[in-house]
Amino acid sequence: MLSVFPSLLSWQELSPLLIRLVLGAVLIHWAYRGLFRATSPSVYLKALAVIEAIAGILIVLGLWTQVAAAAVAIDLVVRIVERVTKKAFLTDGVNYYLVLLVLALSLLVTGAGWWAFDLSL
Repeated sequence: MLSVFPSLLSWQELSPLLIRLVLGAVLIHWAYRGLFRATSPSVYLKALAVIEAIAGILIVLGLWTQVAAAAVAIDLVVRIVERVTKKAFLTDGVNYYLVLLVLALSLLVTGAGWWAFDLSL
């Protein structure tokens, strides 16, 4: 394998950890905002916030990471489809969702990485 920085390849398991921490933090923030900052959230939004909180905590801990990442990916696809149907494709919100979707799919494919409860066997 040709690499510009071959000595960094031994640190490749750090990438899923960083992805986990960022994606989990965003999900926990969304859940907090949905549960405690919303003026009058509907039952649907409260349920979505609880799912995001659980998925965010699981992703940060590295517990059932691939299952949580799949749930988050589905949630993000639904958010993107909602924005696209409102003719708001490639706006800042959709771009943000696309980046988070790629992070979730990356965790789904690569697994949890270092310092996770569900390290690959």
